[in-house]
Amino acid sequence: MNDLLPQAYLLGLIALLGVAAFVVARQILRVRGDELAMARLGGNDKASGAPRDVSTLYELASVQLRKRLYGEAQVNLKQALKLADAENAPAEARALMENALGFTLAAQNNYTAAVRHYRAALRAKADYPVAINNLAFALEKQAKPDEARTLYERVLQLEATNKTARKRLSILERRSGNGASANGKAS
Repeated sequence: MNDLLPQAYLLGLIALLGVAAFVVARQILRVRGDELAMARLGGNDKASGAPRDVSTLYELASVQLRKRLYGEAQVNLKQALKLADAENAPAEARALMENALGFTLAAQNNYTAAVRHYRAALRAKADYPVAINNLAFALEKQAKPDEARTLYERVLQLEATNKTARKRLSILERRSGNGASANGKAS
């Protein structure tokens, strides 16, 4: 019986190391894939004046967003939007780019500009749950909880299983409930 305890402990450590190695390898492959995508799309070569199309710029910006290169992503998304305007791109593509640009700005704590781009995304595609969620979150950050609550409820009308909207709505309800009880105690 005493001999089994060290063996079980050793097997547990080996299993833990195996899981850790898998997680690390997966992360390395993901980072390597992003680096290869940036090289392929020209994200590392600012000197090349290679002509880029809307989809290439959007894909490059997406990789930059994953790598948290918000400034570079913002530049590429603005270029993509200009090209999309010139090419009369479909409304859905425009909505994706406006939402991504809003996300980039929100990640840099520029919520006013982010709200403007989220609203532009919703003008292009009114029932776009991701943009509505993002707009609601930006409005939350701007201390506009009533508008945010309305938008989260709209997301739940479109997608009843949306976890983000459900979670943020419950947080807003708790905050407003705590504020009401605190006001009630002060009276």
